Amino acid sequence: MAELTYRAAVARGIAQEMRRDERVVFLGEDVAAAGGVFKGTAGLLDEFGPRRVRDTPISEQAILGAAMGAAMTGLRPIAEIMFSDFFAVCWDIVVNEIAKSRYMTNGQVTFPLVIRAGNGGGLRFGAQHSQSVENWVMAVPGLKVVVPATPRDVVGLLAAAIRDSDPVVVLEQKALYSAKQDVPDGELVDELGRANVLRQGGDATLVTLGSMVPRTLEAAEQLAAAGIDCTVVDVRSLVPLDTRTVLGEISKTGRLFTVEENPRLCGWGAEIVSLAGEEIFFDLDGPIVRITTPHIPLPAADALEDLALPSVDRIAATVEKAMNS
Repeated sequence: MAELTYRAAVARGIAQEMRRDERVVFLGEDVAAAGGVFKGTAGLLDEFGPRRVRDTPISEQAILGAAMGAAMTGLRPIAEIMFSDFFAVCWDIVVNEIAKSRYMTNGQVTFPLVIRAGNGGGLRFGAQHSQSVENWVMAVPGLKVVVPATPRDVVGLLAAAIRDSDPVVVLEQKALYSAKQDVPDGELVDELGRANVLRQGGDATLVTLGSMVPRTLEAAEQLAAAGIDCTVVDVRSLVPLDTRTVLGEISKTGRLFTVEENPRLCGWGAEIVSLAGEEIFFDLDGPIVRITTPHIPLPAADALEDLALPSVDRIAATVEKAMNS
């Protein structure tokens, strides 16, 4: 057992799979000599060399075009897009090529390809470098999407993504890179499509993801002090989605709150709400409430960014008001 930061867990997860399988290669901007702009890939070049860990030009289209070709010809590439905002630059390759080619070749070509990206706000990077894009990616058929919230999940979900035969997008929450956790030694591999129940309570179910997970857990402790006992579910995997766990925990309490960093319009929580309405409507005891970032570009100013993102106090106050009304 060793304490790891979220960023160190990125390097550990990639290294674990590169040691296991020589077909795993890694490419992206400043990922080799510099160890990544967020220092999440430090040490990989020293261990695996420039043949398997490659710096690329500043071109998201080149990175994903090369990774797609590598996956089609037998390698298992990991491609880094530095900021998830920059998916907008290479979205055609992601949506119309990577996500569709296995289907269009009737399975003759597999795509064991992982696309990593720093995602979300909280670091004062402004509207063009702080977007939370889960809703962009999960809307594309053919892509799997995971969002680890802890260092342990970073290692396990990265390993599962790298071993998968389909393209997987791993959205790493930039605000969590310095978060620490004790992580077990040895090989860690999770299963895609598994949510985690982090806290059990009988009054309400809070369903959350990514950087909102620690905030939601803290809010749940505040609510417990006010007499409201909450279950907290970390979705972890958006595609595939663990509907059995998520809906099962909602049914137990009869009250659903989603806590989302992405903008409210078409956020991932809307899909959870839709499923709850279709599948467990008669188990619900009150209105569903979504706690989200407003549908606005995220401000760079400290106070305004803090106001836009769901805070611990806003989560707790929203749940308490709804439960007592």
